[in-house]
Amino acid sequence: MNRVPREETDAARMRAGDRAGRQHVPVSTTRSPDRRDRINLLGIGAVGYHGVFDQEKRSGQPFFVDLVMYLDLAAAGASDDVALTAHYGEVAEEVRDIVIGPSVNLIETLADQVARRLLERFPLDAVEVTVHKPKAPIEVTFSDVSVTIYRER
Repeated sequence: MNRVPREETDAARMRAGDRAGRQHVPVSTTRSPDRRDRINLLGIGAVGYHGVFDQEKRSGQPFFVDLVMYLDLAAAGASDDVALTAHYGEVAEEVRDIVIGPSVNLIETLADQVARRLLERFPLDAVEVTVHKPKAPIEVTFSDVSVTIYRER
């Protein structure tokens, strides 16, 4: 029996795609990793009154925000000067103030407000904001619901 070596079979399959016609492209060739400097600030929590239902606006619930802030950290790193970076204590306070601030219907809107404010107040090139709403009024068991947005200056 003539058998084709497995490597050739897998390589041919990768070139041809699967039965549904999807092309298989190795992850490493689709895009290079993001090597920009960044500050991660995760799990900023506060009780907010956001949601489409009246109950959510009356009772409130916990919201958590994760940030990835993109900025050049070379000057701050070389000088050890907090004025040359995004002071993450001040960033966290801004986020908390937005979460406890005026009610909005959607966590998408909340995320957008956070991104806009941070880009206005801090020397960021871009920011990724994830808003978690772990107590959302969903009738199915779930562990979390979140939205993630990315905004650039």
